[in-house]
Amino acid sequence: GQCHPQATTPVIATTVMGSVAALTQRASVSANLGGTVKITCSGTSNSYGWFQQKLPGSAPVTVIYYNNKRPSDIPSQFSGSKSSSTAMLTITGVQAEDEAVYYCGSLDSSTGAGTVSLGNEELMD
Repeated sequence: GQCHPQATTPVIATTVMGSVAALTQRASVSANLGGTVKITCSGTSNSYGWFQQKLPGSAPVTVIYYNNKRPSDIPSQFSGSKSSSTAMLTITGVQAEDEAVYYCGSLDSSTGAGTVSLGNEELMD
């Protein structure tokens, strides 16, 4: 897949209940097929979500919400965790179809929705 490493750390501005939490994550991550990828994101939120965008301009798919909850249609290879202010997305047994841009966002505690802009986390094979 295409890879555009960035030397700078993207900042993700996430609107949460009218406030903005500044989140940071590394620009790109590469993985071997069948391997494990860990993506971290740090910020000021109490609750994080992870979103997978496979094609630019397509709608992101929620893979983790409320730090470690997984939607029923997301495979168990995706898992989330949080310690202090850092959230982590772990992908085990990486498959070719897992190549995507992964966004981290803070979650609105009432709706579970996060608004994410700027920054990316690209998983490459």
